[in-house]
Amino acid sequence: MHNINALQELLKEPKEVMITTHHKPDADALGSSLGLAGYLKKKGHRVTVITPSDYPSFLNWMEGNDDVIVYSEKNDALVQRIIGESQVIFCLDFNNLSRINEMGEYIRSAAGTKILVDHHLQPDDFADLDYANTQAAATAEIVYDLIKAMGDGDLIDTGIGECLYAGIMTDTGSFRHPSTSKNVHLIIADLLQIGVRTSNVHRLIYDSSSELRLRFLGYALKEKLVVLPEYKTAYFAITADELKAYDSKTGDTEGLVNYALSIEGIVFAALIIDRTQAVKMSFRSVGDFSANEFARENFNGGGHKNAAGGMSMDSLEATVAKFESLLPLYKDKLKHATDTE
Repeated sequence: MHNINALQELLKEPKEVMITTHHKPDADALGSSLGLAGYLKKKGHRVTVITPSDYPSFLNWMEGNDDVIVYSEKNDALVQRIIGESQVIFCLDFNNLSRINEMGEYIRSAAGTKILVDHHLQPDDFADLDYANTQAAATAEIVYDLIKAMGDGDLIDTGIGECLYAGIMTDTGSFRHPSTSKNVHLIIADLLQIGVRTSNVHRLIYDSSSELRLRFLGYALKEKLVVLPEYKTAYFAITADELKAYDSKTGDTEGLVNYALSIEGIVFAALIIDRTQAVKMSFRSVGDFSANEFARENFNGGGHKNAAGGMSMDSLEATVAKFESLLPLYKDKLKHATDTE
């Protein structure tokens, strides 16, 4: 990680700043982006947040959301112009330019100073300044620490604080994951002190389901859950037609994989979804079994040790068959994943 002085020097005068995050942003991706944007605007910078895709409607309450530009083919020229004119480009909550689709090559060739702020494993080397911390629970945690390190903690107001809280809360699984450190709790204490309405943020994110989303959840739990006790594994495989039948929107499948992991004795869980263009996969694990290693070795993915993603260009049926065929190779690791816990 670069010294904070380099960032202070870069931002000492107002600049054209762009912030972007990964495809299908979650609460940490969007919250860290909008939290950082709010801070930089207070410092006099001209800031544009661009996401490479849409994101769940239950994040639309975040301060600054109305100004976010969502990339599409229709505004490709506008996005290219903004990237080209940006003097500083922040890349938040991803560490590989492939995670931002078409925008990746635009940023790779951009003249602006590229700054990586992230907490995922195995980052690519594309940034000029690197503030990655794989020990951080969330990118929002790193953003908070950067603002404090710059001596600007007093600029964190409730709007910025609620964005950062959303990112930390969700990426720690409401503070139950092992990544929930002392530093996380100290940050939350500070955010409470400035008036962040933590229970309201929780409600906005977790209590905003549509009726169809709940019916889809019931259907998935009853009809689509596969449990393989011999491998301490459980998974869901969801077809494109099933998503369509429940009018599934962005974010409607978020958290589903955790239900599989919540089964007693299960240490590895997967959510496998046919997104038409590709089969997308979410992996979760507990103990020493590395979801990240499994995703990287088999499904062109990666992420954190116990939370990772991947993809397949095969059919859903072929992808599921491959997934199941791999489990015997990991049987010993799965068996002993929680021996030290």
